[in-house]
Amino acid sequence: MAHLYIAAAQKSSGKTTLSIGLCRAWRDAGVRVQPFKKGPDYIDPLWLTEACSRPCYNLDFHTMGREEILDAFARELDTADLGLIEGNVGLFDSIDPAGSNSNAELAKLLGAPVVLVINVEGMGRGIVPLLLGYQAFDRDLNLAGVILNKVGGTRHARNLIAALEHYTDLPVLGVMHRDDDIEIAERHLGLMPSNEAEAAEAWIERIRGRVAEQVDLSRMLAMAEGVPRPSFTPSAPSIHVPAREVVRIGIARDAAFGFYYPDDLRALADAGAELVAFSPLADRALPAVDALYIGGGFPECRMAELEANRGMREEIADFIACGGPVYVECGGLMYLCEAIGWNGERREMVGALEAEVRMHPRPQGRGYVRLRETSDFPWPDAAGGAPCEIPAHEFHHSSVVAPDPTWRYGYDVLRGVGIDGAHDGVVQGHLLACYSHLRDVGGVGWTRRFVDHVRRCLGG
Repeated sequence: MAHLYIAAAQKSSGKTTLSIGLCRAWRDAGVRVQPFKKGPDYIDPLWLTEACSRPCYNLDFHTMGREEILDAFARELDTADLGLIEGNVGLFDSIDPAGSNSNAELAKLLGAPVVLVINVEGMGRGIVPLLLGYQAFDRDLNLAGVILNKVGGTRHARNLIAALEHYTDLPVLGVMHRDDDIEIAERHLGLMPSNEAEAAEAWIERIRGRVAEQVDLSRMLAMAEGVPRPSFTPSAPSIHVPAREVVRIGIARDAAFGFYYPDDLRALADAGAELVAFSPLADRALPAVDALYIGGGFPECRMAELEANRGMREEIADFIACGGPVYVECGGLMYLCEAIGWNGERREMVGALEAEVRMHPRPQGRGYVRLRETSDFPWPDAAGGAPCEIPAHEFHHSSVVAPDPTWRYGYDVLRGVGIDGAHDGVVQGHLLACYSHLRDVGGVGWTRRFVDHVRRCLGG
């Protein structure tokens, strides 16, 4: 069970593009690659999933304990030949001055050799003190090699390699030349999701070709194979749910909505949910379901098409008005409001929530949040006890315009922004609509609680 960690000195160094190319190149060589992504993220994992043909899983200190991270990592890696972990931000960056939640700490926890991607635009011999400093800063970290990215030409590459060979013992594992043809298009939330980019497959193949030509894949694979095999505690077998207790949950999946964690979807199924995909963009009617789950995405980029599908909007509004249980996050919340305004354009949405949302150039809520359930929370834990505090995350460029002062909320926001800076999770009948994104890790158990809530709504 070989594994390695792709990190960078800072964000936007090209590690995602490189990771996509590595995943596809090794996959095409017959290696079963299991991708992972550090931190809360949907977009990079969509690309890595496409590149590997295996779901990408997130590893996150904010929502998961160390043992849970180790178990999840080893469990998913158990059926693969190689694990590739893509970092986030810089190798040593952390909201904790001690670096307890940094990429370096995750790499050490997993026993993974680190390959550092350096954007060398405008850089020469100065790369040496940078890398010597990285080596000296944490002697316990296995900094195994470096990939030079956005190299200006053959002379530039030769000078960088000569300096590194003279002053350091770090092998140069690849020289990626500056190439606009493999730059993935960016927008306000980062990389364009692969479920939306029409040319995603061609893009991945183009990246694979460049990486295969310019990176020493065999040497990197050998490094990955030289680390100890991770172990895990086998999880208890899934409890069989009788057919009469299975609930059908419609899940919105198309170019507008696609932000879901694969382990959460698996947990929903284990709890007794049959997930039925539908498209708010293309389908004219809802499938026969007991509940709805609409995750995040980019509804603002498809708002004309969403508005044009009036039949679907009306069906969802009727489903909510008739008391159907519904859970939505971020983009789903935007879709359920009356309208979305962006770039001087206004498009009508479902209208189940009597407010409009407006897009902004800068994020309105970004990063980790901490929520505390209120007495209005619709899925209380059957065990009772004190209100749960939940670690989650948010990243939205939209805001709710003039939220209704009479709205009831399922969460008090202890850290973060949510809907109004103090609350998140509008509760309206059996609807819970949040900006925050949950993960079913760390004992949160939201999937089981939602499925139980659906059963209660059905009288079960």
